[in-house]
Formats: sequence, C-alpha cells, structure tokens
Amino acid sequence: MHELVPPRALGLPTLDPLVKPRRRVSEAGVLNPDDRRWLEVCADQLAADFVRLPAGLPPCALHGDAWDGNVAVDAEGTAYLLDLENSCYGPPEWDLVSTAVKHLTTATVTAAEYEDFCSTYVMDVTIWPGHPVLTGIQELRMVTFSVQIADEHPHARAEAHRVDCLRDRKSARPWTWTAVP
Repeated sequence: MHELVPPRALGLPTLDPLVKPRRRVSEAGVLNPDDRRWLEVCADQLAADFVRLPAGLPPCALHGDAWDGNVAVDAEGTAYLLDLENSCYGPPEWDLVSTAVKHLTTATVTAAEYEDFCSTYVMDVTIWPGHPVLTGIQELRMVTFSVQIADEHPHARAEAHRVDCLRDRKSARPWTWTAVP
C-alpha cells in the first residue's frame, strides 16, 4: 500500500491520529475527572509533537490501522488488507509503529518476529527520532479503546486499568493486557 503512486491522487484524507482518542476520552463514562484531564493534556501534547515530527520516509498512502488482525492470507499465501476505513495519507512510519508497539509495549510480538518484520520492510521504525511520538499516540489509542469498550461492556472494565499503565502508575513496559472484545 505504501508503494501506491501517486497517493495524493487517490483523494485520501491526511492522517489525523488523535481524532478517535479525543472522542473516546470526551465520551468515556468510566474515567474519573483526574484521569480524563490527564488524557486530554496527553492528547494535546502528542498532537503538538505530531505536527513537528522529524523528517522520515516520504508520505504515502497508509492503511491507518495496520496490525496483523487486519490482514488475511489465503491458502496460496496471498495477503489481503482488511478494514480500510482508516486509510489516509501520511508518514509510513505510522503503519510501521503498530508492530513496534506490539513488540515493545505489550510484548505480543517477539524479538525474532520484530526483527523479521524490520528485515522484510527494510526499516526499524524504533531508530527513527519520531518513534516516541508515534508510539505515544498508539499507546493512547489503545488505552482509550479499552476505556470505550469498558463503557460498552461491563465485563471488560478490568482493562480500564490501562490508564494507570499510561500514567506510569503500574509496572514498566511491556504491559500485560488481556484482549478486549
């Protein structure tokens, strides 16, 4: 997808990675006022940092929600991208950081798997200076998704503790999280 030419001709919107987290924070019923305010300030800081990202790879067409659950592989080994409603235009590092976060933040991708991913793409996004900003945004997105799910499904409320992880009130990374339905 990153090799589509010319991507701007596709009419894709520009990446705006903080729309969903901001909405989720504003609508979350399970958040206490202190956590809500902290998450709002965090989103504001990440937004300011995002517009000042250092130069990286040339902007291109993005999946926008790149993770292994959005790829299907048929019996012949052909991969198909799924869930394209977040497709947009922006830095390809955005799609790449999802796998880095799964490796460094949640340890759901092993070191060997991450090395294979980097070798295949021929880039390790974690050595790019903008990596901490994109990682912070991805972690905020994961946390606010769990808060949204906790609001919708009371059985998932235990995973709302992810706010504590993001606020460094829990153990250091990698964080052990249970998948939220």
